[in-house]
This record gives sequence, structure tokens and C-alpha cells, in this order.
Amino acid sequence: MDISYLQGYKENILIIINFLFIPAVMAIALLTFLWGVYNYFILGAESEDKRSEGRQFVLWGVIGFAVIASVWGLVYIVGATFGFFSGNAINFAPPPPKI
Repeated sequence: MDISYLQGYKENILIIINFLFIPAVMAIALLTFLWGVYNYFILGAESEDKRSEGRQFVLWGVIGFAVIASVWGLVYIVGATFGFFSGNAINFAPPPPKI
């Protein structure tokens, strides 16, 4: 199987995945988690239904973070296998936010 034609697209693929897709999905998981915390502690302070709804959002937010980390690792493994990049995974991680 000849995948040499993909070599020209490797930088664009990595940029789209690492700098657009992953941060967007992580933001959604973070918002889901925070919405669950808000529902559990603030909106659901007196209502058991809101508290259970908040618990579900927190659970799905945590599951989302775990899935994102797994997919990010899988992308690195597949990329290293096909020779898209070599070296340390930290070289292809998005830069940390600046304050």
C-alpha cells in the first residue's frame, strides 16, 4: 500500500487535528463538566432531580476528557507508525495558553 501521497498533507492534517479539532472538543467537554457542576451545586441545591442531572453532566464531561486524551494518543501512535512525524509527542501538542 503506497501512502506516499499523504506526505504532502501531513502538516495540514496535524494542524487541523492538534490545533482545531482537539481544542474544540476539549472546550465542549469542559463546558459540559462545568454545566454539571453548576447544576449540582447551584441550581440543584434544593432539588434532587437537578442534582442527579448535574451528576450525569459531570460524569459525561469526565468521560469526554478520557476519550479525548485517548484519541490524542492514538493520533500520535498512528502518525508515528506511518512516519508523519518522529520525536517527542510534546512537539506536536498545542502551545499552552498565555496570560
